Amino acid sequence: MFFNTHHFAEAYFATLKLGAIATPVNFRFVGEEIEYIINNSGCSIFFFAKELQETIFNVSPKLQTVEHFIGANTEKEGFAHDYEAFLSSGEPGEPEVKVQENDPCQIMYTSGTTGKPKGALITHGNIFWNLMNTIFSREHKEGEVSLIIGPLYHTAALNNHFTVQVALGGTSIMIRKFDPELVLRYIDKEKVNVISGSPAMFNLLLQYPRLDQFDTRSITKCTAGAAILPKEIKKRLVKIFPEADGVYDLYGCTEASPTITTLKGKDSFRKHGSVGLSAPFLQARVVDEDGIPLPPNQVGEVVCRGPNVMQCYYKDPEATREAIKDGWLYTGDLAKVDEEGYFYIVDRKKDMIVSGGENIYPREIEEVLMRHRAIIDVAVVGVPHQTWGETVKAFVVPKEGEKITENEVIDFCRKYLASYKKPTQVAFVSSIPRNPSGKALKKILRSGSVK
Repeated sequence: MFFNTHHFAEAYFATLKLGAIATPVNFRFVGEEIEYIINNSGCSIFFFAKELQETIFNVSPKLQTVEHFIGANTEKEGFAHDYEAFLSSGEPGEPEVKVQENDPCQIMYTSGTTGKPKGALITHGNIFWNLMNTIFSREHKEGEVSLIIGPLYHTAALNNHFTVQVALGGTSIMIRKFDPELVLRYIDKEKVNVISGSPAMFNLLLQYPRLDQFDTRSITKCTAGAAILPKEIKKRLVKIFPEADGVYDLYGCTEASPTITTLKGKDSFRKHGSVGLSAPFLQARVVDEDGIPLPPNQVGEVVCRGPNVMQCYYKDPEATREAIKDGWLYTGDLAKVDEEGYFYIVDRKKDMIVSGGENIYPREIEEVLMRHRAIIDVAVVGVPHQTWGETVKAFVVPKEGEKITENEVIDFCRKYLASYKKPTQVAFVSSIPRNPSGKALKKILRSGSVK
């Protein structure tokens, strides 16, 4: 449970070299959440950052399997081993452990947008084949300099952004907490080549008022994932990163380690809205409710199979049976494929709105609203309606200094969408709650607790 620091990298790779299993924990978690992850995973050694010691100390009596607590620069006497002292007590030789491809490597807990997180058991082989898929589809090169902005407890930041650079002998600059000025300063000073992030992160970066004061020409690769990347943001990213050949758009999930599809930079405008072709060492397709592959341009669920797909959900055979059928991972994401094989994610299956018998996909409405000049962020959910079953509600974050009314939002949608798709309710909020990968936490939005 570390921030993006050298402590994470040291503890993580040492764990794998020992043949043990690493379980990264979200540093934003509070007591009950930490208790669930630790007890579910059954971990015996718990590494953590100094800033988290109070929380972990308070929950420690409930952590049933932990034998050793190891804290970096901790101050509580007698509670945890000191991290540096623990390292210095180690043996200098290599461990006599032969790690095989089928051996477990990670338990990566899902982001839990719809319920309790599930632990995806990822093998060393899964990590290796995900590396191959990511390196080839994102066209990585040896010796790149990359900013690691996403938290390393998240599958994309750890298995794609960071591990790719380790594999290719690149340089990783770890960002502890996203700050637009800090990111721009690092790009300018360290001549960073690769930047990866969510649309929400890029949106904040582009809002920075002194953006033009930094030299960003060293960036040759810009990758995005987790949610829609509006065309206007793509255009602006290409302007501030003039040496980047478009924007790579990625789609994946924790259970696939995570890469499933990639849209290459050169296709970013020709195939706008697409998440690209399936990874080279993976099969992916769109199927109906019976698992039958669908023809082009019909909406169904994305399924995939390949050597990067998880072994199972840890200690959860029922959830595993629901997710993996006949060797295919059912992602829960709705998509369509065009005649050239390019995937277009429509929405999460669980987020689809059914209003008056019509299927409505929030993602489509969100993409329209992100084109409005006064809107900086948006999320759309279905809420109960007495007559239609569900109706559309939009949560809108206005740009600073801009004013927009509910009627303006609805009228804007009416220009670009069928009438039944437009929001009937609009809530203006200061921010959209999102998980570490940038996905909107729609369960929280539906609860009505966001102001």
